[in-house]
Amino acid sequence: MQATAYTYDSETRTGSVLLDDGTPVPFDAPAFDAGGLRLLRPGQRVRIEVTGEGERRRITLVTLQTF
Repeated sequence: MQATAYTYDSETRTGSVLLDDGTPVPFDAPAFDAGGLRLLRPGQRVRIEVTGEGERRRITLVTLQTF
């Protein structure tokens, strides 16, 4: 699934992305670390993997979108 980086805190390695429909979804440090990234800037296109649905939806991976 693709999304756009919305917020990112480099100290906690947490943040949020915006899905293509505008829905914000937070991610935690383990999801960020799983992607092997060192930094994330708002506006970057990212690829995410999620588990669950609705209120239980959780991002498990955040990495850069590559073509």
